[in-house]
Amino acid sequence: MASLLCNARIQLTDTLEQMQQGTLMRKVKSKSWKKQRYFKLQEDCMTIWYQSKRTGKTESAFSISDVETVREGHQSEVLQSVAEEFPPERCFTIVFYGRRGNLDLIAGSAEEAQCWIQGLRQLIEVATTMDQREKIDQWIRDWFQKADKNKDGRMNFKEVQRLLKMMNVDMNEDHALRLFQDADKSESGTLEGEEFVLFYKALTQREEVLSLFQEFSEDGKKLTLLELVDFLREEQLEDEGTEELAMELIDKYEPSETEDQIRGHSSIEGYIRALKRGCRCLEVDCWDGPNGEPMVYHGHTFTSKIPFREVVSTLGKYAFKTSDYPVILSLENHCSMEQQEVVAQQLKDILGEQLLTATIDGHVPTQLPSPEELKHKILLKAKKIGRLEDTLDGPGDEVPDVSDEDNGAEAEEERRRAKKDKETLAQALSDCVIYCKNVPFQGFQEARSHSRPSEISSLSEAKARKLIRDEGNEFVRHNAWQLTRIYPSGMRTDSSNYSPQEMWNVGCQIVALNFQTAGTEMDLCDGLFSQNGCCGYVLKPPFMRDKETLFNPSDPSSWEGPSPITLTIQVISGQQLPKVANSKEGAIIDPLVRVEVYGVPADQAHQETKYIENNGFNPRWDETLQFQLHVPELALIRFVVEDYDKTSRNDFVGQFTLAFANIKPGYRHIHLLSKDGTSIPPSSLFVHIRITEPPGPEQD
Repeated sequence: MASLLCNARIQLTDTLEQMQQGTLMRKVKSKSWKKQRYFKLQEDCMTIWYQSKRTGKTESAFSISDVETVREGHQSEVLQSVAEEFPPERCFTIVFYGRRGNLDLIAGSAEEAQCWIQGLRQLIEVATTMDQREKIDQWIRDWFQKADKNKDGRMNFKEVQRLLKMMNVDMNEDHALRLFQDADKSESGTLEGEEFVLFYKALTQREEVLSLFQEFSEDGKKLTLLELVDFLREEQLEDEGTEELAMELIDKYEPSETEDQIRGHSSIEGYIRALKRGCRCLEVDCWDGPNGEPMVYHGHTFTSKIPFREVVSTLGKYAFKTSDYPVILSLENHCSMEQQEVVAQQLKDILGEQLLTATIDGHVPTQLPSPEELKHKILLKAKKIGRLEDTLDGPGDEVPDVSDEDNGAEAEEERRRAKKDKETLAQALSDCVIYCKNVPFQGFQEARSHSRPSEISSLSEAKARKLIRDEGNEFVRHNAWQLTRIYPSGMRTDSSNYSPQEMWNVGCQIVALNFQTAGTEMDLCDGLFSQNGCCGYVLKPPFMRDKETLFNPSDPSSWEGPSPITLTIQVISGQQLPKVANSKEGAIIDPLVRVEVYGVPADQAHQETKYIENNGFNPRWDETLQFQLHVPELALIRFVVEDYDKTSRNDFVGQFTLAFANIKPGYRHIHLLSKDGTSIPPSSLFVHIRITEPPGPEQD
């Protein structure tokens, strides 16, 4: 099986050969749980298994494709807990995609640790730079490893039957035997090397794609450049630069010769994952800690605490790994005056130039700067003594005066509030707040009368819903010039999420979600922000950036533009759908596809196909779903695959969400994501999309 299982792009170095020989290391789960395990890189150079030293029994295995990164030293709470016992040069952490827990390891020597750290990083680089065809090849290798129970590099018919069940294929024994015998060219009773490839190709023959291919191919074997151009123009409705696009596609795909904190993870790990997922606003609850060290308590449970300096250090290190655009640190300050001084000092010492401590031009802003002007900056959102202009003039011992423009009652109220803040808020921490001063929300009229773009109000989801219902247009206007943050209800002790869509419909910029809780709400978040390179910022449509706009998401009479757009989606087929988590061994899914539309209330809709019995491998639906979109600029489209169950709730299989603005017409593959937003190649849906604009006004 060497020709099939060895990735051609991997150079077998001394490091990898040492990993293939195997290494005895300690697996650590806590300060008291440290057990020796034997780790070994398999011949395919893309699979690692480990076994108990005591029993010799293989405990687990994982694919390099599942590994996100490797961290050296004491970079996890588990390894920090054993820092006095084991030096950092012997410690490292393997971080997986999705919800799988980290693997904390201690090598016998610094040299062994470096061998595994460097070797894993080399293999991760290969895995993350694979093109689509290479990913499919790796997927085949992973399946072969799973099905080859006796690890002899061959697959007998019993193992093939097990493979079919694992791959969600319900196939009668006669047909499976026929495929097996057709692929067994050597008539050895087993499949190996190219025979397994033949078997796989027989399984994955795509009739719907083949018929489409033959429609545009003159000889039925290949598409010439001109034939590909015809397909792009006629079916994909590409009309500009079509020949250049065809060449790009050929260059990209043709040359290849072979894509609560997270439960069980530490608090720091949750911050890292949120930042790498594109989150641009982190909330931190800071309290007095022992020995003058401020502490961060995660959530409201007070069971997970971590030094504030570690959170800030993590923020500084990971804030701009995924995006160059600014991060807002939303500080819930519960500290004494003494520890507030420490908080301010740690922010300045650790973040340095990253921390924004002055306006970009030295003047009081009349409008907020663009994210483009704040690249690589971290903004503190917190309470502030007095007004921003007082900070620019330099802090003094006296409570700031109020301008003559303000009337007497308002001036007195502002003096009173500033005096109270001065008694409970450290000046050094206050001075770190520039563009995001926390102020209580006292109505749209009051906010407009002061017109201070550098202030921000936070509203509970319930308060926001009431404002949307009662003053929808005013809410949109307010958000055209000032930031609003929405936070989950305090009743959500289970870290569940509310729908962000209704908040986006009125232009709320910071809609706080529990990133650690997978589900529809986080799917929508990922879908919205995927349209701008996952940089964490998306520009609102023009009618939501106008301070005098008439737009109200709940009032169709306020919407500009022509009649609704018609979105027609033909759901053709599915490919290699994953098994449902925790399903019975041998169970095959009965998949259906539901398409959901999120947007203004009038656009909210969903439709679904029938279910296909016992076929998660290549189900064929050929059903057409149709939707009307009145405000397409705010619409998100979610494709969901579920396993039909007639006696209970359907089980989730996979989903993909994207903004309507990102949808292209024609034949498309929708690559599905798991519940926690990670890819599950090569699972996909094959669809045809048509977008019909309303007819324009008649011309004389």
